[in-house]
Amino acid sequence: MAICKSRLHSACGHWLVAVLAPLFLLLQSPAALAQDNNKPVRIGVPTAMQLQVGRDTITAIKMAVDEVNKKGGILGRKVEFVVADETENPETGISAIRKLLANEKVDVLIGGYTSGVTLAQLPHISAAKTIYLGVGAASPSVTNKVKTDYDNYKYVFRVGPINSAHQARALVDYVSNFVIGELGYKNIAIIGENAKWVQDLVPLLSKGAKEVGAEVKLTELFDTQTSDFSPLLAKVKASGAQYMIVIVSHGSSDILAKQWHDAQVPVPYGGVDVKSMDGDFFKRIGGKSISQVTVNFAVRTPLTKKTLPFFDEFKKQSPNYPVFTAFFAYDAVHLYADAVKRAGSFDTDKIIKELEKTRHEGIAGEISFDEQHDLQTGKGKYNLLFVQWQEKGERAVIYPKELRNGDFILPPWMKK
Repeated sequence: MAICKSRLHSACGHWLVAVLAPLFLLLQSPAALAQDNNKPVRIGVPTAMQLQVGRDTITAIKMAVDEVNKKGGILGRKVEFVVADETENPETGISAIRKLLANEKVDVLIGGYTSGVTLAQLPHISAAKTIYLGVGAASPSVTNKVKTDYDNYKYVFRVGPINSAHQARALVDYVSNFVIGELGYKNIAIIGENAKWVQDLVPLLSKGAKEVGAEVKLTELFDTQTSDFSPLLAKVKASGAQYMIVIVSHGSSDILAKQWHDAQVPVPYGGVDVKSMDGDFFKRIGGKSISQVTVNFAVRTPLTKKTLPFFDEFKKQSPNYPVFTAFFAYDAVHLYADAVKRAGSFDTDKIIKELEKTRHEGIAGEISFDEQHDLQTGKGKYNLLFVQWQEKGERAVIYPKELRNGDFILPPWMKK
């Protein structure tokens, strides 16, 4: 009986091959493959839609998607995108990710803004095994797990901005070479909003500033809901600080600038002020940001061959010049498309390997990743530009010196 059973199993095996082989071939037929190629590549965009950073992210992604589609899409497949509002709330951010992954069934995620929201989303991104290209969150914690738990977090890449530790080093360089070296101001105050990325940044900035010869007269974090900065500005003035470094993204930059201007605080200020990057910031607050310096990652100057065309096309599609998330969102679409083409496949692991090799010319410099998928900085790559609001809402790069296109001005009430 054992022999008979063996023969029966053998016969059944041959029968299954005879029946299933044609079906397999049918599924691999040109018609079946063409149907798969007709399926669009879907980009999920989680972002804070009510903010300028979110609106500019969407505009930039649309620009990049249109460009990719005009060139035939990705491996013959057209590209489309769908947006989910993550706001600035972790719970809403998680819901946005779930919507894009479960309901919209996106192939890749490009977006993000708030570090706290992005950190809350990471376990869900990891569980879905979906590539995430971040364009807004600056906390180093966002990519730390790529190094410590690669298998689960290899899907996460920071296309931008440079992380807050890199930003702290750039600010120290600015303090050393410009605030002290050119302006001659050694006494500084550091104020920032009480948010995760600032908590990461300020200790490094304070320590570094002291090491390059600055006297840090005041270091203070304020609540992101602060609407009266008068007491804090009075503290800055009383501290004897000659220059104020401000680190703010979610707090009200508009109110801070207005109150600084109206009180005629005799302390110039600059730093990382995300809302002051908005193209309409000067006009929006009646010119009261005059002389304020804020970092940026790109301005309309030929940083790469892509900078001017990007800015000019963006201005056709938006009433304002772009903020930083737009640069990285645009770059992210193109570098993802390039990685898929190099992989010759939509296999996630193959795409990840190609992303890890990326040397992509972006809007303001080369994009490449370190061993934990964090955006690298340095010569020829993305770095901080220090840009000052000047008369009539013009903006001038004042640092680094090799990119300077205007002279530093003092607040009007400090001019001799």
